[in-house]
Order: sequence, then structure tokens, then C-alpha cells
Amino acid sequence: MLTIGGCSAEKSLGLPEADVEYVGVSTQSAVVDECAALDTKTASHHLTTRPGSPRPSSSASHTKVEEELHEVAGIDYDKVTIKRNASVAVLYEEALTYEQGTVISSAGALCAYSGKKTGRSPKDKRIVREETSDKDIWWGPVNTPLDEKVFLINRERAIDYLNTRPRLYVFDGYAGWDPKYRIKVRVVASRAYHILFMRNMLIRPTDEELENYGTPDFTIFNAGEFPANRYTTGMTSTTSVSVNFKRNEMVILGTEYAGEMKKGIFTVMHYLMPKAGVLSLHSSANEGPDGDVSLFFGLSGTGKTTLSADPKRQLIGDDEHCWSDSGVFNIEGGCYAKCIDLSGEKEPDIFNAIKFGSILENVVLDEESRVVDYADSFLTENTRASYPIYHIPNAKIPCMGGHPKNIILLTCDAFGVLPPVSKLSAAQAMYHFISGYTTKVPGTEDGIVEPQATFSACFGAPFLVLHPQRYASMLAEKMSQHKADAWLINTGWIGGKAGVAKRCPLKYTRAILDAIHNGELANAEYADYEVFNLKVPKKVTNVPDEMLDPRKVWMGTPEEYTQSLHKVASMFAENFKTYQDEAAPETIAAGPQL
Repeated sequence: MLTIGGCSAEKSLGLPEADVEYVGVSTQSAVVDECAALDTKTASHHLTTRPGSPRPSSSASHTKVEEELHEVAGIDYDKVTIKRNASVAVLYEEALTYEQGTVISSAGALCAYSGKKTGRSPKDKRIVREETSDKDIWWGPVNTPLDEKVFLINRERAIDYLNTRPRLYVFDGYAGWDPKYRIKVRVVASRAYHILFMRNMLIRPTDEELENYGTPDFTIFNAGEFPANRYTTGMTSTTSVSVNFKRNEMVILGTEYAGEMKKGIFTVMHYLMPKAGVLSLHSSANEGPDGDVSLFFGLSGTGKTTLSADPKRQLIGDDEHCWSDSGVFNIEGGCYAKCIDLSGEKEPDIFNAIKFGSILENVVLDEESRVVDYADSFLTENTRASYPIYHIPNAKIPCMGGHPKNIILLTCDAFGVLPPVSKLSAAQAMYHFISGYTTKVPGTEDGIVEPQATFSACFGAPFLVLHPQRYASMLAEKMSQHKADAWLINTGWIGGKAGVAKRCPLKYTRAILDAIHNGELANAEYADYEVFNLKVPKKVTNVPDEMLDPRKVWMGTPEEYTQSLHKVASMFAENFKTYQDEAAPETIAAGPQL
């Protein structure tokens, strides 16, 4: 029998027996009525009073945080218990007591469930259109505008819901390890799981920093258990994730997927940092024994997390970074790793990081032993693990480094025409950075039977706020200033498409990275690669020479090779039309020439 958190799938997920449509503008009384049905099956949990955790009476003295939340958001501290920056152990207890289906895995991680939504909802993300940020934002499919009044309706709906909860949790932390650029982030949520997640993902303040924390720079109101009103203007569903740069607030309704908070803060940093002259990047970063820093860019499935976890190098971070005049710093205090098919043999650092203090999202485990079955995708392919970065043995803390020496753009080309490694000029680095190319392969998603090209600007389009050229120009400027080399590495197929040829073995990709880091490729002899005009090394230690040129190992006719090469080049050209209006002439000229 399939067991998720010791319960049936329906119970673990907390799914209502029937969908309920919500109509009309929310008032607190209306929200209370709507909440009643959702609370019925967990009423016994909510009525439980934990020893040592009494709800405050109206005569009790109130903390500064309670007063601030009351003043800024109208949180009724006389009716709601508010716990600020609770310890990991307390958050475990709260989640296990009040959140149905939550259990502890055999490794000590908290197994939590995010309900119907097991991934981000990019189509429901909105940015408030207001005068302070309007002219800066790259409006379009990625950044859909929301009216200020609608944001306030959603905000009130969220706060009304939070006021109906017996207990709320607050976490005050930082985004950004560099004290000069970090921002203070406050998270307000009704689930202990969400707060433990952000305790992992933000940078945890010391006791002294918490004492002198002051007013947050940005606040997240997470009422994800409660739906948005889909009849409100601008709403397309019962999910709403909206950011307001004027109010410095984010409001979440209708999704309990914790990753929305992480990526919401990343969106904020993508707006604030470039305005301060700091480049924000969707990348991992590591540092060698000589202090040489490498940045890794790559979309899902390209090996960004795997390749940046190198036993010979210290990990600065696995996903979000900034590049300032002082060097590189991690935005986050933790890691958020995919764990489908995870094993101790393949990825020991991630596997061993999943212990007490970590969260496992939407995984299936054995009813008796509580051992997680990482191969089971019953709930979602997007099973995740969240853990603080100090769970990684070779993490560099504080998570900061010098100026990058190598910029590594990772792609997984399922058409088999891109070389396993190419050296890029500054203009080519901008072009491929803006393009953000990889492919989806058959079997990864329903309906995909042939390799499918995917382009995501700056290797993170869903989180960009400004036009991609703004980030690309900053990258080229910093590369030039600090004499960084740029490389395009194909971790996909070489010499034929997926299903025909084999994927480039990981040992060869690691050998290529070793050759980059030890300086071998900086002094190598290069050949020109047609159409894309790439510089391809003629030799790399521990990599067969013929592997370096896809034409030499092509598993088909020369005509088929040329056809595939031109097909991929034309997809690049077609995609880049989106950015041509604002792209620099040298960037456009650096693309493939047909």
C-alpha cells in the first residue's frame, strides 16, 4: 500500500473532497466562514494547546514584532499566538502537531506536503504596476502587471485569513551574505513548515543581529492555504503570487509550495541589486584552493548543482548569487535540491545533507521504517530537499568569494551538435547568456517524443525583472574588468540526437572542468567550429580527442549532421528576435551565422 507521511495520499495532501469556488470581495467574517469547512477535518489539531505555549490574553505585554505586525498589517495579537524565529526543534514539534501528514524520515528530515501545488505557478505571478518601478520593469509574459488596488484586495484577504489562525510564525533573516548589500526579509506564515523552509533558505541572524534587527526591508505574507478570489480583476485562478516594490511586500494565496517564497526573494534581488550596481545571477559558485572562483549557469537537467559540488573545491552556493565590486556572494543561507532518484552513490553531498533540520517535500516513504523512496514520483517528479548550507561539509562560510576567474555556461543539447566545451569571446558570452539554451528530452515530460529546444533568458527568465540585456551588459563589463574566461559546456549528447547517441559521460565533463580550473585550456590550441563560430580545444587531458568535435563522432551521414547543426542554429536565431530591439550590436553579431 502506498504511504505518504503514514497516511493515504488524499489525507496527506490535505485535499478537499470537492473544489470550492469563492465569489465576492473578502472581509474577515467572510474569510472565517470560508475557513470553517477547511478546518473541520483538522479541528482537533487546532484546538490542542501545547504546554508552555499559551495564547496571550488581551492584558499581556506584547513584543515589538507583534506591535509591528499589528500596526503594519492589522494582525490581531490578542487572538493569535505569534512565534518569532523559533528553533528547528520547536518548528518540528509545531509541524508534527498541527500539519496533517507531516512525519520525520528515518534520516531525521521533516517530511512536509505542499498540497495540490507541487511546483511554482509562473502564470499566476504578478508584479504591481506603480510609478516607482514602472519604467524599469521588463513587462511581458514574464512580468505581468497587477493593479495596486487588486494587490491591496489580495493583501487584505491574506491578512484576514492569517488572523483566523490560532498561531502564526515569523522568521526574520537576511538575503545576501555581503553585509553591505544584504536585505532584511521578514516571513509571516501559518505553517511551521514554511518558516523552517525559509529558516534554511535565508541567512540566519545571530542573537545580537536579531536583537537589533529593526524594520524589515521586505515582508512576505504567506496565506497559501487560502485561495485567491478568481473573480477579482487580474486573477486567472485561485492562486496568486504578487510582488509590490513600492510597499516592499509579497503576498501568496492559493499555493503552499514553499519554493514560491525562495524565488520571490530572488525576484526582489534581481530588481534591487542591479540598481545598486551589483549583478544578480541564477548560478552556482565554487572556489578552488588558490581562491579562484567559478560561476556555473544552467537550466534544469544541465548539471549545475552536480558539477558545482566538487570535492576539490569549496561550495559558495548552489543557485543564487550576486557579483559586486568586492566579488561574489551567495544570496541564500541554504540549498534547495531536486531529489528524484537521489542516491548516496550519485550525489553523496546532497544525500548526506538530508538530516535533522532539513525538509523533504512531497516524498513517499515506507509506513513502518520511514525510509524515503527517492525513486517514487507518485506525488510529483519535483520532489525537493531544503537544508542549510552548513550541512554541506566543504561549504565556504561566510558564503563569499573573490571575483570569478571562469564563467561556465552549461547546456544539455539533445540534438548532439554542440561541442562538449568551447571558449567564448565576451560578445559570445553575452549572446549565449541571454539565450539560455538547453533541451527537454523524451520521457521528461508528457507529450515530448522528440528533443525540444528550451530557451530561458539569462538562464533564469521566470525571475528576471529588468530586460535581459541589462544583466548581460553587466556580465560582459565585469568579465572584461576582471579578465574572466567564459566557456560553453555541453553536458548533453555528442554525435547524434538523444535516443541515437550517448550522453557525454560525467567523467569527461569533470575532466574538462579540471582542465579549465588548472589553466590547461587557457593555453590550449583551438580549432574553429562552423556556423556557431566557437573555439574548440584540440586536446583535453583524459577526454578522447574525437569527442571534442561532434562531426567526428556523428552517428549518421554528413548531410544529417549539417541539417541538425543548421536546425539548432536557426532555433537560436529565432529565439533571439525577442531581444533584438534592446540587444547590443556586438551581441547580435556573436550568434550563429547561417
